[in-house]
Amino acid sequence: MELSLRPGIDALRGALPRDARVFQILFLASLLSMGVLARDFTLRWEQMALTFAAGLMTQVYALHRIGMPNGSYLSAVVTCFGLSILLRADSLWVHPLIAVIAIGSKFVLRVNGKHLYNPANLGVMVALILLPGAWVSPGQWGHDLIAAAWFLMLGSVVTGHARRWDVSWMFLGCFLGMVALRMLVLGQNPWVFVHQLGNGALLLFAFFMISDPMTIPNDRRARLLYAAIVAAFAIFWQYGLFKPNALVWALFLCTPLVPLLDRLWKAQKFQWRPATG
Repeated sequence: MELSLRPGIDALRGALPRDARVFQILFLASLLSMGVLARDFTLRWEQMALTFAAGLMTQVYALHRIGMPNGSYLSAVVTCFGLSILLRADSLWVHPLIAVIAIGSKFVLRVNGKHLYNPANLGVMVALILLPGAWVSPGQWGHDLIAAAWFLMLGSVVTGHARRWDVSWMFLGCFLGMVALRMLVLGQNPWVFVHQLGNGALLLFAFFMISDPMTIPNDRRARLLYAAIVAAFAIFWQYGLFKPNALVWALFLCTPLVPLLDRLWKAQKFQWRPATG
């Protein structure tokens, strides 16, 4: 029986996309569609259209500048979906401007052959710090356990396909562990912890932002340490400083540690399959 099933299993594997970014695009598209249809996102279709137009044009220009006109555009599509999901603005010009900055940063802010910042994270932070009328709405996903289960399933597939599931689960374990410890120390109701389990923004961050294989440490030990540091900083920002947007701030401020960890623990740099992009 095993011998008869193996050719079919091998054929199914061969039919699946080898590049994990294809799964990211499909899943992010489903999340954005669910947000627009079921969560009433305050996102205009013009903003989303301008985001993709500006982002893809930036990718085209940058690839021609570095002599790779036939390079991949998948990472640019992923970034545009990420910005559409996370960023909100009162005007039409904010989204395309941030798309240009975010995707352009991949080709400008580089260390040891890797782009330093997750493009969507950097774009969101630039908008928050410098642009009026821009904000992040982390509560837009609510605390629906059904949506959380959907996030977990999608995120596990993407990170598993990219072979970077370890950083997502380490981050979640550390973050939720510290939330549980704080709950016990303060004598809070256990539903405080359950409330965090259904936090869609937390799961989206864990599986679709901090797990970006191009901007996390190459070595597995370094990735686990990095995930724990980001989780600790996010807890400090949220519960120590009582400031909003703890997750995006933690990732932004901890990202400069990645080149240092790569020097401490040397390992082969991640490559998409097929390479580039």
